[in-house]
Amino acid sequence: MLEIIKQPWPWYIAGPLVGLTVPALLLIGNKSFGISASLRHTCAMCLPANIAFFKYDWKKEIWNMFFVFGILLGGVIAFQFLSNPDPILINDNLKTELSTYGITSIYGMLPEQLFSWESLFTLKGFFMMVIGGFFIGFGSRYAGGCTSGHSISGLSNLQLPSLIATCCFFIGGLIMANFILPFILSL
Repeated sequence: MLEIIKQPWPWYIAGPLVGLTVPALLLIGNKSFGISASLRHTCAMCLPANIAFFKYDWKKEIWNMFFVFGILLGGVIAFQFLSNPDPILINDNLKTELSTYGITSIYGMLPEQLFSWESLFTLKGFFMMVIGGFFIGFGSRYAGGCTSGHSISGLSNLQLPSLIATCCFFIGGLIMANFILPFILSL
């Protein structure tokens, strides 16, 4: 049984399992699926400031904090006990392209030249981690939810704003991967 869990699952099994989270949350607790709101709940719990955005009854949303904790705990358990020790196979064409930008070492799925404590204090690392992190946080709040909330929960509820947001996520990802990222990597 453990060997089945250790292997990557095909999309046609893993995808529906993730998708079934939405009706399970709706049926069990009348809750919607999403992660980005948990940052707001954390700030409302920890910052007793007089900021209107954080003045609401966050205790009604405490289930979301347990949900996020469960995701974190599941990730730690999977990493510790279910990790595949073999290196991740990367297409040779991608390796060649990344080497033109000076990326030669990839640990797990992250290029070490971009995602490490040393690179944080470089211009490239600052753009990738700090500025990129800010845009991800700002964008998810501006869009009224993150990719998981809109693309999984919103689409399954047939919400037009979620369809628009999901299309914009994909367009933004294509623009980032094909135009902005090569520019940042060439710095």
